[in-house]
Amino acid sequence: MSSAETLRFPQSPSRCSSDGSVETADFRALYDELCPLVWGWVARLGIPRDAIDDVVQEVFLTIYGKLDTFEGRSSLATWVFAITIRVARNYRRRRSAGASGDDSDFDELDALPAHVVHPEAAAEQTEALTLLQQILGELDVEKREVFVLAEIEQLSAPEIASILEISPNTVTSRLRLAREEVRAAWERAKARDQWRLR
Repeated sequence: MSSAETLRFPQSPSRCSSDGSVETADFRALYDELCPLVWGWVARLGIPRDAIDDVVQEVFLTIYGKLDTFEGRSSLATWVFAITIRVARNYRRRRSAGASGDDSDFDELDALPAHVVHPEAAAEQTEALTLLQQILGELDVEKREVFVLAEIEQLSAPEIASILEISPNTVTSRLRLAREEVRAAWERAKARDQWRLR
């Protein structure tokens, strides 16, 4: 189960004042709960490290502006994921229109948990995470989004379809292709490492 599944409005019954505006204390509590998750999502979606904070801020500005429109037809996590995906896509569009470059220059090791005590295991985990980041950076954006939501965030195909506004069949197809590409790249990298050790 993803940690995102437990997200709730801090004070659901009174999240908006009588005039429809969002209560500052309620939004602050929501921000405090969501910020680490959104930061990790943005990082894993391939936003360069030097832009993550700006994109996260834009996500929360969007959430703040649209909070009174959340109807509860989906989970809060699904709604926030959808906003995060759209803001990340908009960032990439603006970036590609303004400068050349690719989306593979991200580094979010700090966003991923490291629950390892032993130094050798920590080094192996760091190496594996670095390799996974490189592989994810090589995937096209559509496959990366589906892969991150399915494999890292552990969302179902219908949830991913809702977030990305695509059909569940498209989710399944992109996920299959992404898994194949990740597996092949992982095996190539491991074979390269084995060859170097000889």
